[in-house]
Amino acid sequence: MRKQDGAAPRFGSGLAARIERGFEGTDVSADAATAHAHVERRWDTFLRWGPYVLLALTAALVAATSETFTQSADRRWAAAALIAAGFALQVWWGRAGRKATGPGLLSSVYYWTRWAVGFLLAWLNPFAAFYASLGYFGVDRLLPGRMAFLGLFASAVTVAGSQSGGLPPENFGQLGLFGAVLCVNITLIYVFGGLAAHEERRTKIHLATIARLEQALDENAGLHAQLLVQAREAGVADERRRLAAEIHDTLAQGLTGIIAQLQVVSATDDAALAEEHLNRASALARHSLGEARRSVHDLAPAALEHHALPEALERTVTEWAERTGVRAGFTVTGTAEPLHDELEATLLRIAQEALSNAERHADAGRVGVTLSYMAREIALDVRDDGRGFAPGAVPPRSGSGGFGLDGMRARAARVAGAVTVESEPGQGTAVSARVPLVHDDR
Repeated sequence: MRKQDGAAPRFGSGLAARIERGFEGTDVSADAATAHAHVERRWDTFLRWGPYVLLALTAALVAATSETFTQSADRRWAAAALIAAGFALQVWWGRAGRKATGPGLLSSVYYWTRWAVGFLLAWLNPFAAFYASLGYFGVDRLLPGRMAFLGLFASAVTVAGSQSGGLPPENFGQLGLFGAVLCVNITLIYVFGGLAAHEERRTKIHLATIARLEQALDENAGLHAQLLVQAREAGVADERRRLAAEIHDTLAQGLTGIIAQLQVVSATDDAALAEEHLNRASALARHSLGEARRSVHDLAPAALEHHALPEALERTVTEWAERTGVRAGFTVTGTAEPLHDELEATLLRIAQEALSNAERHADAGRVGVTLSYMAREIALDVRDDGRGFAPGAVPPRSGSGGFGLDGMRARAARVAGAVTVESEPGQGTAVSARVPLVHDDR
């Protein structure tokens, strides 16, 4: 038994939801901005507190090695004074630097004063190179343009002097070592400077890409809204077509059958025959009313409520033959399989429409209906030996006309199928519907 507790599944449902999901994504620009701000905060923290840490480390090393490098009291007092000057300089810059918006005169004074303190400390004690190494960091924020390289070179001189044994070089051997170490430091400056420039270019490209992506997302947002509107309009139009086709296949065909039965009643004097046709008209009216209600609620046809498609088609053909008096047969080929509800409803409605057309127009003596299960598709063929017609000469449906062939083709197209018609005047008609084989997932 088929469970009819709601609307039957429909192909193409959820289009708006799929469009909604298709345009969902992460906020790339927000993520990039957050990461960039995080890096900037870490650099600001280092440039603010790093000098204090390195200056304290330098002071400790100078004090610990004062007997080795700063042997005289004057040199020790000079080292202490330079350390104090470096501390005072950093306190001053901690306040003045907040007003600086980029490399300028104020930041240049701070950089070169700090370099001078570091150079003089390194002259007194090589371990001061830890403080002098600050010249490698944040130079692009403190010195403008080409002066930045000059600052790096000056810092390299101080660091190389400390690494080669202290300043000034005491002999040619130490001088040669100083030159070699200086070359290594300058080479490292070039290497890391090149890497930094490459990373900066990559960052600019990345930011440009993000800007283009933001623009594309803005455009997609507009397209998204447009597609949602179109999807809703298409859904409304599709539902109108469905209801129109259902009304045609239920009420219109039912009323046609009722009229035919009542015409027999009005034309006969046989009370028994009249009562039989009145009963048929009443049954058709009740059936049409039920089908109309099902159409409104988008349920499967009544014939499919308790029967699979082959049984429903066989009952439909049998009832049609009894009502019209035309010999009709039904055949199934292949192995019957449970199909998606939409496919079964579509094929049953096409069969009903083809039989209705045969009743109204064909004047046939025999009708054959075949349901064929194949590997990848289902075929429904309805053939009659009636008067036939020229398919190309069929006028388009008017506002007051029936749905007929157009309705059958529209139904098949909704489930990715097709309907073909072969007919010639005096040679009968063959209607063939083919739809993809989609199993019932329940």
